[in-house]
Formats: sequence, C-alpha cells, structure tokens
Amino acid sequence: MSILASRLDRIKPSPTIAVTQKARELKAQGRDVIGLGAGEPDFDTPEHIIEAAYKAMKDGKTRYTPVPGVPELREAICAKLKRDNDLSYTPDQITVGCGGKQVIYNAMVATLEEGDEVIIPAPYWVSYTDIVLLCGGKPVTVACSADNGFKLKPEDLEAAITPRTKWLMLNSPSNPTGAAYSWEDMRALADVLVRHPHVWIMPDDMYEHIVYDGFEFCTPAQVEPSLWERTLTTNGVSKTYCMTGWRVGYAAGPDLLIKAMNKVQSQSSTHTSSVSQYAAVAALNGPQDFIAEHNKVFQERRDLVVGMLNQANGLSCHTPEGAFYVYPSCEGTLGKTTPDGKKLESDEDFITYLLETEGVAVVQGAAFGMSPFFRVSYATATSALEEACTRIQRACGALT
Repeated sequence: MSILASRLDRIKPSPTIAVTQKARELKAQGRDVIGLGAGEPDFDTPEHIIEAAYKAMKDGKTRYTPVPGVPELREAICAKLKRDNDLSYTPDQITVGCGGKQVIYNAMVATLEEGDEVIIPAPYWVSYTDIVLLCGGKPVTVACSADNGFKLKPEDLEAAITPRTKWLMLNSPSNPTGAAYSWEDMRALADVLVRHPHVWIMPDDMYEHIVYDGFEFCTPAQVEPSLWERTLTTNGVSKTYCMTGWRVGYAAGPDLLIKAMNKVQSQSSTHTSSVSQYAAVAALNGPQDFIAEHNKVFQERRDLVVGMLNQANGLSCHTPEGAFYVYPSCEGTLGKTTPDGKKLESDEDFITYLLETEGVAVVQGAAFGMSPFFRVSYATATSALEEACTRIQRACGALT
C-alpha cells in the first residue's frame, strides 16, 4: 500500500517553477542560460515598503496575527478596492493569505464538492486547473483563440455553463498571454453571468496595474454591481509592488465565503508573515508613482520582444494589453528539423530545442492549456531580452 494519496495523481508539479529550476541548475553547471520562465518583476521592492517592514520588526510586530490578516492591512485593502475599483467592502469581508495562490486554494477547498465544474478560459495560469482537481472539482477549459486576442467570448461562456458549474475563473490581464478585458468585453460576459445566478465569479486581478497603451482596467463586480454577492475578487501585492517573495495575496467577497476561507486557513498556514503584512500596508497606502515608471520599462520591453519574435522564422506574436508576458505561436516551426536531425512535433519539442541549443528557457504552451505556443516573460533586463530574442531568431533560422 502506497503512503501517497491517490489525489496526487490528479495533478502535476508547476511547469513554470520546473522551467525556472532547470535554468538555475544549468547556470550552476556553468551553462550560459537566459531564463525567461519566471513570472516576477526584476525591479527591487520599493524602499518605502522595505522601511515599513524594518519598522514593523523593530516595533515587535513579529507575533501571530489574526487569521484573516492584521486590521491595518484589511482596512488598506478596503481603501484600495474603493479607490481603484469603486468596490465597497468592510474589513470583515477581506481575507489575506500566503500569496494569491493560497487565497484561490482556500476558496476552492471551501466551496467545491466532488464533480463541481469550474470554467477556466485557456490559455490559463498553470495552477488553476490543478487546484480545482486537487479539491475534487472538474476544470472546464474553454479555448480562447489568438484571433480574439486570447479572450473569452460571451457565446463560448454561455455554452460552457451547466447546472454543475460552480465558478468562473477570469484572469485579466492574463498570465500567460497578457490579454486584458475592456469594459465592453467585461460587460458582455457580465450579461451572460446575470442570466446564470448559480455561477460564482473569481476574477484574478493580480496584474491589474500592469497595463499599456492607455488601457483602462475593470473587474466584474465593478462593471455589473449585481454580481457583487457572488464574486470573490482576488488580488495581491506580488507583481505591481515587486513583492513576489513577501507572499501576500488577498480576496474580497461576501461574509459567508470569507468566513469559510478563514476557517480553511486557520487549519493550514494560519496567516502569512506578520512583517510582510505591514509591508503590504505601506505598499497599498504609500506612493504609487513608481508603477507608471515600471510600466514604461515593461512596455518598451514588450515592444522589443514582440518585434523581434515576429521577425523569427515560423513564429507569430500577438501584442498584449498588460502583464509582462507574450504568448507567441510556434506552429510555423513544427514539422521542421533541427541541425542535429530531430523533427519538431510539439511546442515542448521547440522549447527543449531552444534550451539545449541556445540556452534560452521559456515555458511550453501545453502547460497553459493551449498549443502550439510558448510563454516568454519579459520581466528581466532589456539587454538579456535582446540577446535571448537574437538567440531565438538564430535557432528558428537553423531549422530546415
């Protein structure tokens, strides 16, 4: 009899973490590797946030906190949601966890019965489907084509809803594509959801502030207030505030759901780091001007990467509205042969070829539920991106 639970057979390790770890190992062996797999800004955490953490430690704020988070942070989150999204919540309707991933996990554990369906637009963040599976749910993935900017069409959402549908997960701007839903896009989806009152909505707004070309972000309960009662708005400080390692995610929702999520968390992590929570207070309440400065750099990198990848033989790259990823198609390389005689038959073959021949680490589209594509994170030094894209062009040019 195995010591391991059979539920583990439903899931796989995170592919993005696996690619990042592989790149680290190759670098440690002396290989010249450019890692474009990690989804985290290369900017340091802003100084005023670090100072707030230091002050919290000096002031002795290093003990256990309430399960849902310290009152100061939950109040800051309420203020942020009102300021940025015109959403009204009380601190009791806020929960804080160890990053957005734990918040999502808590919600699924608290709500999913065996066989409940969760609609997940594809391409999707790699953890959505596995979290649903681990909690006994059934992911229902809906393909969102590049022709529609990788966004979910209202008619496809309508077709995916069944009596067993419990949730819709909606990530905008998206990881892995950078696709973002305009007010009109969101209005069309909201109109569908209004007709199906048994479906709950979980917007993942983690990349909310990382948008380009004047794009205006919106979130479902903001667009259609009647959805508030069945919406869990999730977010965090990881991406916007360059705080990936601090592990602070949060969610806002109706009292019943928030209490249930807190109950789950009380039996796992209890709470995230007290020091991280006080740093997050400074992030949400403090200066926001650096965000536009970071976005200017990200947009320059986006334009560089999109331009260079579209010049590579066999690749086609859509220009995203937000986040810091591009999701190019490598369909034009499939069926071709590498210099050492191997035929490329999948996006996984293609990304393996890039890593082995040119030392460029990216993530295969299969990990995000749509092939043949691959994800490139441009949250790294511009010089490294230019060199990586040059290597990708060279690798594509060597195929016959």
